[in-house]
Amino acid sequence: MLPDLADSNAFKAWLPQARGKYVLMSFAEPTCRPDEKWVELARPMTVERMRATRDTARRLWQQRVRHAGDSLNRRLDSIGVAGLLTTQWSEGWGVNKIFTTNTRRVPALAVSCEDYGLLFRLADNKQGPRIRVDADAQFLGEQPVFNVIGELKGTEKPNEYVVLSAHFDSFDSGSGATDNGTGTLTMMEAMRIIKAAYPRPKRTIIVGHWGGEELGLVGSNAFATDHPDVVAGLQAAFNQDNGTWRIEYIRMQGFAEAGESFGRWMSKIPNEIADNIRLDIPGVPERGGSDHMAWICRGAPGFRLQSHYPEYRQYTWHTNRDTFDKIVFDDLRNNATLTAMLAYLASEDPQKVSRAQRQLPPDAQGQPARWPECAAPRRSSPGS
Repeated sequence: MLPDLADSNAFKAWLPQARGKYVLMSFAEPTCRPDEKWVELARPMTVERMRATRDTARRLWQQRVRHAGDSLNRRLDSIGVAGLLTTQWSEGWGVNKIFTTNTRRVPALAVSCEDYGLLFRLADNKQGPRIRVDADAQFLGEQPVFNVIGELKGTEKPNEYVVLSAHFDSFDSGSGATDNGTGTLTMMEAMRIIKAAYPRPKRTIIVGHWGGEELGLVGSNAFATDHPDVVAGLQAAFNQDNGTWRIEYIRMQGFAEAGESFGRWMSKIPNEIADNIRLDIPGVPERGGSDHMAWICRGAPGFRLQSHYPEYRQYTWHTNRDTFDKIVFDDLRNNATLTAMLAYLASEDPQKVSRAQRQLPPDAQGQPARWPECAAPRRSSPGS
């Protein structure tokens, strides 16, 4: 495990001892039981003691990491360790988040909260834990990825656009069911409904299933860069990228007068769909997160159709539990119907959605906040 040393010089002197060994890189949670169960079932003094002990241990571990210095993973990679062991518990029963690594030669393995805790205790007690890893990999070099685009051409205003948006790539910790298989299904079904019921829209309706969202909104950003005509003519983009519950929240993203358009549209949507939805007017623009940002950063009206977030964030977002069984198909039908209705209403609306931007509140440092800026889309992988 990472040693408790005084500074980066002491860590540099220690590095050769790690050669050929697996190194535990993460804080070991003292309990993998969710906090809500402690609060529900334990005495208050027990909860307080657990949290105080955990906070102290986490602070000491973070100090240990700081003392090791910068570029920690790459330094261990270059020295020839056998591999790195990490964990990122998602604060729920049996659920871990799994992301990526910046090592180039040695494997980095994400371990469950419980198993990581066992290895950590054994190493901390100098009991010599041993692990066996079978990790075969074949590096194929850079491979092309694609967006999948569908279009219904507008009959009256073909150069104005309504965009339906979701991404079809996912992290491989699960099967990507709610991030973002459910969004892709929602947009596919919405387009099926539109084609059957509204095959000759006034404005052009585009559906974009984006690749590379998980690598930095690559697909949607590249599309917006390559299609300034769509950006210029955008009436509204509706993006769905979280979870499987009913859509319940739509932020106006700082477009000061967009609430007027949504007010007109929502007044025509049946209560059984609309009564669950809260509009945030005028809202503030998000700074990242999903493909609606490809439009917002260009000053074009992009909106996120957001489902219930806390449970998604805890249990399925980038976790080993993001699997097919988590999908609630009744809610997907609801969301696809809502999306099809919004697309129809936005296409038919005689008024263009306003792009007027509100004056943003100051940032956390009290400085005037600025509208999000677009980054150039990455066209290839670093080092390829």
